[in-house]
Amino acid sequence: MSEQKRIAVYPGSFDPIHNGHLDIIQRMIPGWDEVVVAVLHNEKKSPLFSVDERVELIRRLVADLPTCRVESFSGLLVDFMDRLGARLVVRGLRAVSDFEAEFQMALMNRRLNPRVETMFMMPREDYSYVSSRLLKEVFSLGGDLDGLAPPLIIERLTEKMSRVAAAPAGAGSGSGGETR
Repeated sequence: MSEQKRIAVYPGSFDPIHNGHLDIIQRMIPGWDEVVVAVLHNEKKSPLFSVDERVELIRRLVADLPTCRVESFSGLLVDFMDRLGARLVVRGLRAVSDFEAEFQMALMNRRLNPRVETMFMMPREDYSYVSSRLLKEVFSLGGDLDGLAPPLIIERLTEKMSRVAAAPAGAGSGSGGETR
């Protein structure tokens, strides 16, 4: 009987991905046969980058990690995991304030699918305060993101913010800032 492939799923919005996320992905690689970075498509959120843009960016950033793949999903994470044959969710924790919401999600996922377990990982101390929301806010105010996000992300933020700033007032209203 063949042994089942051990697949770990790292889900998130990743809008945009930053060095804290990449740190967790790189540290996951040695422990699993396959790591799936699962980019959430959530219609209730208004991301800066479209799902396709986020998937493309992450794929470029993890291209040198042969056991890592990037996919998008919507709906319940546990259903997505069943389709993959995965049993482990990895979630990042930056601070104690993250724990309560993450703990509730882990328990709900276990309730929905008892075969799914959640493991929490902390990023390196250098990135323990970095979030995608904070990254976008600091960038929009002219702050330096060097060392917090890969150059590719900083480049794409520059392009995206330039297009948003150049758009006529009211243009794209309701699009949540998504421009192509």
